[in-house]
Amino acid sequence: MGDPRAQVVMDEEEINLLAYLSALWRFKWLLLVLCLAAVGSAYYYSTTARKIYRSTVTLVTPRDSGIGGGLLSALQGTGLGIQLPLPSANPSREILVSVLRSRTVASEVVERFGLQQRYGLPHREEAITGLQGRSEVLVSREGVISVAVEDWEPALAAVLANATAESAGRLLGRLGAGSAGRERVFFTEQMAKAKKELEAAEDALRRFQERNRAIVLQEQTRGQIDSAARLAGEIMAAQVQLQVMRNFATESNPEVVSLVRKIEEMRRQLARMQYGDGTESRGRGRDRGEMYVPFARVPEVGLDLARLTRTVKAQETLVTLLTQQVEQAKLAERREWPTFEVLDRAVPAVRHIRPSVRLNVALAGMAALFVGVTLAFALDYLGGLGRRRPAPARPGGNP
Repeated sequence: MGDPRAQVVMDEEEINLLAYLSALWRFKWLLLVLCLAAVGSAYYYSTTARKIYRSTVTLVTPRDSGIGGGLLSALQGTGLGIQLPLPSANPSREILVSVLRSRTVASEVVERFGLQQRYGLPHREEAITGLQGRSEVLVSREGVISVAVEDWEPALAAVLANATAESAGRLLGRLGAGSAGRERVFFTEQMAKAKKELEAAEDALRRFQERNRAIVLQEQTRGQIDSAARLAGEIMAAQVQLQVMRNFATESNPEVVSLVRKIEEMRRQLARMQYGDGTESRGRGRDRGEMYVPFARVPEVGLDLARLTRTVKAQETLVTLLTQQVEQAKLAERREWPTFEVLDRAVPAVRHIRPSVRLNVALAGMAALFVGVTLAFALDYLGGLGRRRPAPARPGGNP
């Protein structure tokens, strides 16, 4: 035999289910009217409301090619020792995304296309905020950046998306002309000045050689001139570098202090080459003195030739180093701020994205069904209370 209490519970559940179904059946017309009204309203709104179109432009940032490594190695090989601080060579995708989302870019697009007047807004800030609200910048897993803009006209949506990318490119160009741009200009000016001085030194050497054709330097002296010229050129290049570093660093900066000490050491070494050091030569023996012959011990006419030759070679070294640093500054200027290429330009959309007829009709139908069922149960409950309420006793009647 079954449990009587379990049988009672099952009977009550069947009664409740039948009561719910009965209530829904009694108010079936209410449910039908609500659903039809909601679905019809949603369909009417979806077909008559202003359509929103979405256009997307995709951007890619070029990968680091490493072309600056050769120049950096060349500068290290000159013996200059300290590199000019340069920005990171890796383009920052986060910076590019921030620029695309910036108010500056949106403001330029609003001003360019007169969006404040087009949307009938009293304040320009509202137009900027509205454009930012209709724009979306996304980064895919592969690193491709998408800029999507929505508008009522498909052609304008595409134009605004492309204009956003163009404005970001112009802004990055202006930002890129910062410290690296100033360094490039400075190095370029110094290089032009060094080239003029090199031409003047070459002319002076040529005129001297025309007047003194019989003067020939010894092999040992020529080697000494080459070494001194390279050292003098490195000193001048280091002084140019020190001048650049002082624009953004104080005298107590470790790199500035190190570069100043290196310049002083190179100057002392150059002075020993030019004038000699009797104490050091006597202390280290005759071989050392014969190996490093100071310019002051060269005959007078030969000394003039040695000095002119050294000046020419020093200027050549300086021009070479400055040329390398100009190229390095150009690379830094291009990479100080991220650059990008347009992978796919935005084109006018063929279909609108909002409002969606199917989605709106489905949501309206589900909402109407939920409201109708709730209302049917509520009305059925209130009606049941009225039926179960006992009738009031008549006065003077029998109990």
